[in-house]
Amino acid sequence: MSVGETPITVVGNLTDDPELRFTPAGVAMARFTIASTPRTYDKTTGQWKDGTALFLRTTAWREIAEHAADTLTKGMRVVATGRLVQHNWQTPEGENRSMLGLDLDDIGPSLKFATAKVTKTQRTGTTSAAPAADDPWAATRTAPTPAAVGATPTAEPPF
Repeated sequence: MSVGETPITVVGNLTDDPELRFTPAGVAMARFTIASTPRTYDKTTGQWKDGTALFLRTTAWREIAEHAADTLTKGMRVVATGRLVQHNWQTPEGENRSMLGLDLDDIGPSLKFATAKVTKTQRTGTTSAAPAADDPWAATRTAPTPAAVGATPTAEPPF
């Protein structure tokens, strides 16, 4: 993240399915809108009241764009993090316009009112097919034997 960027985390619902496109160079890009509506509890009426909704146009790039398009659907509650950016343009009539958007760093389904099953994707650009020793997603993990690390077995952990 660069100096002066505004990091933000947004919890809300997708207003439509992510739209996946590819640049002429073949880079994946997904766009979608996240609607976040604050709610407050009114003690006098005993009911929840909705505040003004924030509609945040979101842009994802590369693998996260493809994963979002494969995983997320309209209405799904998500937790998204990224950088708040302002887009400025001029209409054909000469009027200046601006809009806030979210350049996505990470996104996932909210687990507050739902469950999810996570499937790890194969990373591209790796030099080895074997999982790294510190990979928490590795399918089979075995602890090294004391002989393998040059220690004598003891009843207590060495730490």
